[in-house]
Amino acid sequence: MTHSSLHIIILAGESSGDILGADLIHALRRLRPDCVIEGIAGSKMIEAGCCALYATEDLSVMGIIDPLKCLPRLLRIRRGIIKHVLKTKPDVFVGIDFPDFNLSIERVIKKAGIKTVHYVSPSVWAWRKRRIHKIKRAVDLMLTLLPFETTIYKEHQVPVQYVGHPLADQIPLYSDQMQAREKLGLSKDAKILAILPGSRQMELKELANIFIQTARLCLNRMPHLVVVTSMINASRRAQFETYLKSAAPYLSIKIFDQQSQEVMLASDVVLLASGTVTLEAMLLKRPMVVAYRLSRFHYFIARCLITIKYFSLPNLIANRKIVPEFLQNDVTPSNLSAAVLHYFNDAGLCRELTQTYLVLHQLLKQDASMKAAEYILNAFVIPGHARSA
Repeated sequence: MTHSSLHIIILAGESSGDILGADLIHALRRLRPDCVIEGIAGSKMIEAGCCALYATEDLSVMGIIDPLKCLPRLLRIRRGIIKHVLKTKPDVFVGIDFPDFNLSIERVIKKAGIKTVHYVSPSVWAWRKRRIHKIKRAVDLMLTLLPFETTIYKEHQVPVQYVGHPLADQIPLYSDQMQAREKLGLSKDAKILAILPGSRQMELKELANIFIQTARLCLNRMPHLVVVTSMINASRRAQFETYLKSAAPYLSIKIFDQQSQEVMLASDVVLLASGTVTLEAMLLKRPMVVAYRLSRFHYFIARCLITIKYFSLPNLIANRKIVPEFLQNDVTPSNLSAAVLHYFNDAGLCRELTQTYLVLHQLLKQDASMKAAEYILNAFVIPGHARSA
């Protein structure tokens, strides 16, 4: 590292963070080709030029038992990162998402006088709002992907900037539905319903049967309807096929593997579990019905902690109900099928929704990685030196 070079440490704790980190590194290098970047990195960040102190995979744990088993390793990595940061004194430390791990490090190193940025806001606006006080002690700058996320930080005097969502940069404003149908081998003239009950085992357990029964009710009203789905891996496919065989063995549902975006784009209406996939559906301009169910215990806990008016991302971003959303006991085949069929029977509603989606897409399409890089450099690098000569 030369005396004038910029030293940045970036920590990504999971694969989604690795993708964001790689795009951020490319943007930083466009603005400051001399920067030296280290951190916890996956293959994409390494390929982008990050020197990996540890691998992102070393932090990948799931469930309740695995983190306990891996706790000694996680604590060792945490100590190693803190020791390295305090020794090398980088110009700025960037923690990408992975809040429980990253914020604990950021709190220690900020106290030591090293500038910290957290990229991707925790859902502090939705639940466990008291975390904002810990976040304030940990970060010098919060970068959010969604515009409404800035409010709580401004209320608590935490420096914050909205940068837009990378998905809005990656998905074009206008997508080709017919091209997606051709790729999947689906008829260009068919009426198509996509059902996406989630990517996790528990999501399928709660929603798959209900979605299958919903598809059956829709087919009773529209016999020529084509129903499609996409599963994230072989385990989820086998799980879904078991539910399908049990609930509706004669129902024809075309199952694709790891092609959720293509399946959504090819469809006329999407029935899906709440999550980031609803944002993808919005950016693809698909009419959607959103549903979510939890176990009774988890729903009780959630009701005590969550205070937001809506739970689906399109409604949260719009700050009004633009798509129907059903939660817990309201998630029934009767309710869902009525909402789905309403789209098929109201072309005007679908056109109006598409225009709303377009406005929201433009709001989110901010060149997020470049904006994040600019905010980082302009906030923490000597003024006038953010951009390369």
